[in-house]
Amino acid sequence: MPRDSTTARSRDGCASECRIGGVCFLPPSAARERVARTRGGQFDELRVDLIGSTSLNGRSFFADEHPYEVRLRVAARAATAERAALVGDEVEALYTNGPAGGGGTRKYVQEQVGIVSTLIDRDLPWLIALVRRSKTWAYVDWIAPKVIGDVIARYPRAKSLLVGWSNDDDFWVRRTALLAEHDALRRGAGDFVLWSRVAATMLDEREFFIRKAIGWVLREVSKKRPELTFAFLREHRARVSSLSLQEGAKYLSASQRRALGLPAEASWIERERRRKVAGAR
Repeated sequence: MPRDSTTARSRDGCASECRIGGVCFLPPSAARERVARTRGGQFDELRVDLIGSTSLNGRSFFADEHPYEVRLRVAARAATAERAALVGDEVEALYTNGPAGGGGTRKYVQEQVGIVSTLIDRDLPWLIALVRRSKTWAYVDWIAPKVIGDVIARYPRAKSLLVGWSNDDDFWVRRTALLAEHDALRRGAGDFVLWSRVAATMLDEREFFIRKAIGWVLREVSKKRPELTFAFLREHRARVSSLSLQEGAKYLSASQRRALGLPAEASWIERERRRKVAGAR
């Protein structure tokens, strides 16, 4: 049965704070607008406060008066320390160039640690149980690369489970073994050698969803590393299904396709050409 997700510490960007004390009539909204205008898009969060009214000189004032002096505090959170430091540099300029007095400035940047709920390697058994109950590509094709693939990427030793899943009686589990590293392989990462071992054990299968998954992954790999897709198809040319071959070789070069016994130009190119001609009429 599924259990509660694990709570873990995670780096959560960097926080920056800058304070200016003195005579200051710049409202928080104006300070926010200034930072947003000059440093827009640099921060995940931005907060501006006026704090410590009359804290420097102790002068009292009536409720309807403007504060004689305050401290302006601007705090932000950003992905990197370099970005977080920008808010301090921007606000510090008010010390000499803006509506602020000479009460001094203080700024700092520090790394933030957040708490996140996440899945870990010991969650994989119940995730596979979820795959068994899903029994449809609509669920499996998201669970495999997005959930199980994410866990495997963070716990590389768990990749050894893919070999066992590739021999499972349930073809949805076997499809999961093929798609678990889909996203990583598409990015140019992932373990293609291991994937090749897993896929080779299923080349003789007649199940559509297995053949389609093999071709799907090979197609995505070919976009960044066509030589890997070509080498796999050439090595297993006698066993690979027509569906896997056509899908996997979709973006290979003309010379690679001819070497595999395919037309130099994929059929989808001609279809796309006809579509553009029809659309131009």
